[in-house]
Amino acid sequence: MKLRSAGLLLLLLSGLQADGQEKEVRAMVGSDAELSCIHTEETSFDLNELYVYWQIKDTNSMLETVAYYLPGNTSVGHHNNRYKDRAQMSLDSMKQGNFSLHLYNITPQDEQKYDCLVFRKMTEKILKVEVMLHVAANYSMPVVSAPTAAPQDEELTFTCTSTDGYPRPNVYWINRTDNSLLDEGLQNSTVSLNARGLYDVVSVLTIRRTPHVNVGCCIENVLLHQNLTVSSQKASEPFPGSTGSNTDVPGEAEAGKSSTVVAAIALLLTVVVGAAAGWWCRSRCPHRPPWGYAGARAARPELGLTDHV
Repeated sequence: MKLRSAGLLLLLLSGLQADGQEKEVRAMVGSDAELSCIHTEETSFDLNELYVYWQIKDTNSMLETVAYYLPGNTSVGHHNNRYKDRAQMSLDSMKQGNFSLHLYNITPQDEQKYDCLVFRKMTEKILKVEVMLHVAANYSMPVVSAPTAAPQDEELTFTCTSTDGYPRPNVYWINRTDNSLLDEGLQNSTVSLNARGLYDVVSVLTIRRTPHVNVGCCIENVLLHQNLTVSSQKASEPFPGSTGSNTDVPGEAEAGKSSTVVAAIALLLTVVVGAAAGWWCRSRCPHRPPWGYAGARAARPELGLTDHV
């Protein structure tokens, strides 16, 4: 008898329109969510008079029941096996006008528009609320593979991968030199659903070879307002086969070292010769004050050292 009543009620509900109460709820995969459906005009209800339904539309736009309550039931019933033991309404809360649905262990497949329908004695509609459940999951940090092209190749190929996210991502490649977006025509992105119902993405970028190329891969999760960006390399790191601007040229370094040695020897000889000349002059000219000549000679090597430095 109860099943016949439930079927008759579904026929009546199929023609009802929402009362303008539309809500949005966001939930992460694996978490719990509460879909709110509260009657604010009354604070006390007799459960023996209430018929409560939570419904969705299937892929064929047919009504499908997630959970329901019928008068005389000692617990809330579940019609859809996919929601069995995952959807719950509180009997005590319903007595106070709170007909909210609790969903546990959210999956990507739970992203639906849910209708809360409450009747008194099957014929008096007292509440209808629409709740849109949005589901999200964080993508893994992107991994960008370095190019393996030979030095003579004119093009470089980068690959970016990220997994286990929801909803479907946007993929961008960025020129890290000026943080400008690269032309989408240069990339080929493949997004697929894995066994968990989450998205995996693989994006391949092909660009012309230039010295010190540095690109970034960005995975955007619009629902979470999240951008995950990873660069292909450090800005100062050259690619294999390229020549760094600070590379020393063999021969020039050796020549520089030789010039330094020669200059040091010449400076040493100047100091030695000056000291010997001073000693010879002092021994030959004892009548001059020792401090007059020695002071001048002492100053010359200092000037010479300063000039070379």
